[in-house]
Amino acid sequence: MFGTALSQLRYGASILLNRPIHTVDLDRIARDLVRTLDEFGEPGADSALLPGQAAQVDPAVRTSVTGRSLRATACAAARHTAYYRRVFDRLGTRPEDITLDTWARVPVTPKKDLRGLPAAFVSAAANPVLMASTTGTSGTPTAVWFSRADLDVCVAMSTISATLGLGLRRRHVLAYAGCSRATLSLLNTEESVTRVGASFLQFGTIDPTVALDRLAAPLGLPGKADRVTHLIASASYLAALVEEAEQGGWRTADFGLETIVVGGEVLSDPLRERAEAALGGTVTSSYLMTETAPAGATHCRSGHLHFTTEFSHLELLDPRTHEPTPPGEIGMIVQTPYTPYRDCTLLLRYATGDLVRRPATDPDCELVHLPATSPILGRWTGPLSTRITTRSVLELLEAEREIPLPARYALIEETAGPRLHVLARPSADRRRLLGRLEDRATAAGMSVAAIVVHEDPDDLPPTGPVRADLREHTFESTAKSPVVSGSSR
Repeated sequence: MFGTALSQLRYGASILLNRPIHTVDLDRIARDLVRTLDEFGEPGADSALLPGQAAQVDPAVRTSVTGRSLRATACAAARHTAYYRRVFDRLGTRPEDITLDTWARVPVTPKKDLRGLPAAFVSAAANPVLMASTTGTSGTPTAVWFSRADLDVCVAMSTISATLGLGLRRRHVLAYAGCSRATLSLLNTEESVTRVGASFLQFGTIDPTVALDRLAAPLGLPGKADRVTHLIASASYLAALVEEAEQGGWRTADFGLETIVVGGEVLSDPLRERAEAALGGTVTSSYLMTETAPAGATHCRSGHLHFTTEFSHLELLDPRTHEPTPPGEIGMIVQTPYTPYRDCTLLLRYATGDLVRRPATDPDCELVHLPATSPILGRWTGPLSTRITTRSVLELLEAEREIPLPARYALIEETAGPRLHVLARPSADRRRLLGRLEDRATAAGMSVAAIVVHEDPDDLPPTGPVRADLREHTFESTAKSPVVSGSSR
């Protein structure tokens, strides 16, 4: 493993000195990790020192590295992108003079600017090879360009995460039930899973009935688990699977799931509990955006969301004023991915739109050395989204069996206050359901003026789209449909 040691040294030097990462070094580190696990079965204690594994760093060293990383990223963005060249010209500040103390002078980059002209953020020094876009459930899809080096970094980091974070081994079989339009996520998952030697199945967001059939079907593959062991899905699509499993009489014994990984949307505690009861396995969630990859966050055992300082700089800002969020208050995640990991689309102080609560006091957990927030609360859509968050609504609704999953609701601001419209099953006892919802909303401190229960979807005010709506059709879904006269095969 002498070559791996040299690769780790070169990787560390690149980070400390803000030099370009040799992707062959990251690739070697990831592949040697897989070989080590094949030989010894489990990672050693030194695996915490691998890239992206949240090893503890001396605070003074972290501060120094953060300042250099921000300065190097700002210089690259100002020199090589049309957008930030104009930003620094208007600012009248040289990027070479940026420090951690003066970083707040750089204006926040709104999401709408990236959506409006993604090419203005692409470095002239890079070679764009892949455009990945977001699903667009919260608005117009956001396009992000990646170079080959960007993709190699993402895949290597994803491989390390798959082996150490998900515990993937050769015997496992992972099904990807995310939208096939999520290019970067799909590419990362397929590459990392197959590099580990595990098996990969592409489901997409197909009819939940078909997906459950596939999850339950014996595979009969030599050296592999009998059925799918790992599932990746959005929270709303997982909710659709839970709905189908509960209503269709499925049992956990019908499946072989060990782990379900949820991303892209808010995962409520009630949905997590219902999914584990209906499908089996352990449900986990993570935070990663196409715009800021490979920077992401992971949950500690106490439930905080912790952001690694290795890949990006994290700020929590008031979504209206862009001032720092005080302890205990809700703020928006603003991230700056560092240039050693990104050389194509460059972003400074990118306003993600994702809302979290800053802890009132420093958490006491195993990841206390990393910046911590609450789990994702929802998206910034205006003042109402911080008063009544998506998470608080889903925690309320997804605990009720008389509300079909994924929960459909509309939160309308009226003169008397916010009114929550909810879709219930036609068979529901509306009076009792409404009483439970009102009691639980009051206990949770939700300041809704009224809750209105609907049985007819047509009577419900317009609701926001969820990722489960990005349904992909298969011939399996129509196999029992009447044959159209004159059709041929």
